[in-house]
Amino acid sequence: MMTTVSSFIASTLRLATPTLIAALGIVFSERAGVVNIGTEGMMLMGALAGVMGSYYTGSALLGALIAMLTGCLFAMIFAFFTVSIKADQTVIGTGLNILASGLTITINRAVFGASTSPPKISTFGAVELPLLSRIPILGEAVFSQPLPVYIALLLVPLAQFVMMHCNVGLKVRAVGENPKACDTVGINVSKTRFLAVLYSGIMAGFAGAFVSMGQMTFFTENMIAGGGFIALAAVVFGNYTPLGVLISSLVFGASNAIMFRLQAASTGIPSQFALMLPYVITIAAICVVLRRSNRPASSAKPYIKE
Repeated sequence: MMTTVSSFIASTLRLATPTLIAALGIVFSERAGVVNIGTEGMMLMGALAGVMGSYYTGSALLGALIAMLTGCLFAMIFAFFTVSIKADQTVIGTGLNILASGLTITINRAVFGASTSPPKISTFGAVELPLLSRIPILGEAVFSQPLPVYIALLLVPLAQFVMMHCNVGLKVRAVGENPKACDTVGINVSKTRFLAVLYSGIMAGFAGAFVSMGQMTFFTENMIAGGGFIALAAVVFGNYTPLGVLISSLVFGASNAIMFRLQAASTGIPSQFALMLPYVITIAAICVVLRRSNRPASSAKPYIKE
């Protein structure tokens, strides 16, 4: 029983990590007034870039760094059109997702071919923390995880502090609520939003790299499978705060862990119902928080200086 509980907690953390990492980036762009619909594509590009980086450098950490730079590049394109050109955020984000889907398939087949036995690359293995990993149940589950899991958990209080108590966080929140007033007092609205989007792209690239090198051992086509949209939902469910994002990510991670266990348990329930579970929970969670949402007043609205 103890082993089962420990295994479930460990699976929940691993499955929640990509959502948490991406959502910690999205929460800043959202609070700045930009809805990064292109997160799905940025994660997908990060997943492939991470694998290629690991393949050519022999280091998973360098692969993750390359993935983050790739996510930043795509975020720069998204920010240019949405922040600088004032284009519709949903249209541009959707276009980037489609572009990333086709581009990753093309690059993957050009570099690695269509072989059913992909080459071996360096991936994120479990890192046991001394003493802590020996704690019954929680030790094995929480303190024997890949490095990105620890990084994601440490980023939560840091992001919460920056968002709520630092000048940077104040500017981001102010720009999302009333960009005109911010412009009046000398805050560069476009620059603040641009940088917030770049940060969300960096985090999306990191999240994608963990999917391909932490949860799996190589890149597969369209492997993110809606993870970017789940991260967007986690921000809404978490009421646009880093701590809320942690809770919502764990909920989605647990739903995925339950899905895999149902599939493996041979319960007789059609597998399609198990596959639906994370998405049903996502929809239900969003419906619950819509009435008390802390969504910025200028969310998804381009600021046009008069």
